[in-house]
Amino acid sequence: MTEEFAAEKAQAADWFRDLRDGIVAAFEALEESHARGPFADLPAGRFEVTETTRASDDGSDAGGGLMSVMREGRVFEKVGVNVSTVYGELGAAAQSAMAARKGLPGMTEDPRFWASGISLVAHMRNPHVPAVHMNTRMFWTPHAWWFGGGSDLNPCIEYDADTAHFHAVQKAHLDPHGEAEYPRLKDWADEYFYIPHRKRARGVGGIFMDDRCTGDWAADFALTQDIGRAFLPAYLPLVEKRREMDFGAAEKEQQLIHRGLYAEYNLVYDRGTKFGLATGHDPDAVLMSLPPLAKWV
Repeated sequence: MTEEFAAEKAQAADWFRDLRDGIVAAFEALEESHARGPFADLPAGRFEVTETTRASDDGSDAGGGLMSVMREGRVFEKVGVNVSTVYGELGAAAQSAMAARKGLPGMTEDPRFWASGISLVAHMRNPHVPAVHMNTRMFWTPHAWWFGGGSDLNPCIEYDADTAHFHAVQKAHLDPHGEAEYPRLKDWADEYFYIPHRKRARGVGGIFMDDRCTGDWAADFALTQDIGRAFLPAYLPLVEKRREMDFGAAEKEQQLIHRGLYAEYNLVYDRGTKFGLATGHDPDAVLMSLPPLAKWV
């Protein structure tokens, strides 16, 4: 595969940026509208936006993006919505890992890569409001291209109705791409977001895919877009339903302990975290997913 995919790369990067803009606006609107219940007396949260940059070993430009983080809001204790587009050459370790995982010949001879995507993690003020994660991405090398990503719900206090809604919205967005897609991506999420050393899932699941390359770029991109489009209608109603609920010290303790699980998973197992750190991306942007406070007992 020798195509440079210039038009496709630009289209994907623009989509991830547009998705980011819509989510940031929706989250700031949630902050503004929170007029009753816990933390309603606080100032409405706003995203702080920082440009991130990445340099190659020789100092040349290797891409970057936007890190958007809101802290200490009315609804969100910490939420990050990052977009990035990075490129360059994979190091020896990354070449070996990619060649082994994907069976790609030629990585040593031509180790160029390009990657673009959006990554979101929200940690909430109120323990009744579930934390959430979402990311979608496109990866290109001269030898192959593929899409990946998904979203999953991470409540410390589980509500069956919330889980059902989150999954139903995702299914509705995936069904137009074939009724087999939702159950397959749901099962993949259950497997991927599992914490082996704790012998439990980190949340109540969602959808996930990686290495998506059917050979039809437009169709795979459309599926990736619908994973992104599903996020706000799947998640916002849960925030609106739970954000005014009262809670006490016991619920907050439960939330902090659950956040420990999230931190363990992201630092030990998450493929995106490992890739970002290994390829020299801004560590603050890569580690944006970590909660502001967590507890181990």
